[in-house]
Amino acid sequence: MNRLQTKFLGVDFKNPIVTSSGCFGFGMEYKEYFDPNILGGIGIKGLTVEPRDGNYGTRIAETPAGMLNCVGLENPGIDYFESHILPEMKAQGITTNIIANINGKTVEEYVEIAKRVDKIPEIAVVELNISCPNVKDGGMAFGANPEVAARVTGEVRKVTSKPLVVKLSPNVTDIASIAKIVEENGADAVSLINTLLGMVIDIRTKKPVLGNTFGGFSGPAVKPVAVRMVYQVYKAVNIPIIGMGGIASVEDALEFIMAGASMISIGSAIFSNPMLAVEIAEGLQKYCEENVLENISELVGTAHR
Repeated sequence: MNRLQTKFLGVDFKNPIVTSSGCFGFGMEYKEYFDPNILGGIGIKGLTVEPRDGNYGTRIAETPAGMLNCVGLENPGIDYFESHILPEMKAQGITTNIIANINGKTVEEYVEIAKRVDKIPEIAVVELNISCPNVKDGGMAFGANPEVAARVTGEVRKVTSKPLVVKLSPNVTDIASIAKIVEENGADAVSLINTLLGMVIDIRTKKPVLGNTFGGFSGPAVKPVAVRMVYQVYKAVNIPIIGMGGIASVEDALEFIMAGASMISIGSAIFSNPMLAVEIAEGLQKYCEENVLENISELVGTAHR
C-alpha cells in the first residue's frame, strides 16, 4: 500500500517528494544512481527566454553545514530545452511530473517564458521564481517588493492555465505577508524557502570568494529558518505549500510536513548524498506504517493542532 500518494493542485504525485530547481539538472544526470521516476516530480533547472552563461568567477563556496552559490541561472534557454532536452528526457524514459522553474529580468520576460511553458504538455506545474533581480527596479528581487510580487504573479497567472506555484524569497521582513499577496494575485501554491543571501571572504586574499560577491546560502544550517517560515505561511494562507531548505534526512522532511508543507523539495543535500530523495521516500513510507497512517497527508500541519 502506497501511503505517500499525493494529490497536489489536481496533479497526481506518487509521493510528496520533488527536487529543487538547480540541484537535479533535468533528472538525466542522476540516472546512474536511481530511476528519477521514483520521485513524485522533478524540479528542473531554471529556464529563461534566452540562454544564459551565468555569473563569472567562482560560483560555489562551502561553509559549515551548508554552501553558497552564485551560479546565476545558467541555462540553455527555452528553445534548446524544447528542441533538445525535453526529447532526451523522453528518450531516457523520464515520465514523472515535471515542475518548470521560470525566471526573468522583467515582468515582460516572465510573461513570455510563462506563455512558452504553458504550451508544453509534459510540464505539469509552473514554479515562478520571484527571487530574481528586477532590472527595472534597481536590481531588487521581485519577491522583496510586495507590489512587484503582486504584479508579476498576476501577469503570469493571466497567461498560463497550468498550476502556478510561486517560490518565495526568505530575504524579506515578513514572508507571510508576501505569501498572502501572491495568493490574492493568483498563486495556486507557494514554495519556500529559496536561498538566504550570504557571503564568504578569503582571509588570505582579503576578498570575497564568490565572483558575484554574494550568493545563495543553502544546506542543513538554514533548516530551522525554513521550518519557521513554512509554519508562519501555513497559518497565513489557504493554498498548499512546497517546503524546502536544508532537508537532509527523513526527520527533516517530517518537520516540514508537520509545519504545514504538503510537498517537500530536496535541494543541495543531494550533492553529498545522491540517494537522499529515495531514502526519504522509504523513510516516510515506514513512518506512516509504524504510526498507522493511511496517508502522509494526515501529518500536514499537525504542529498547529
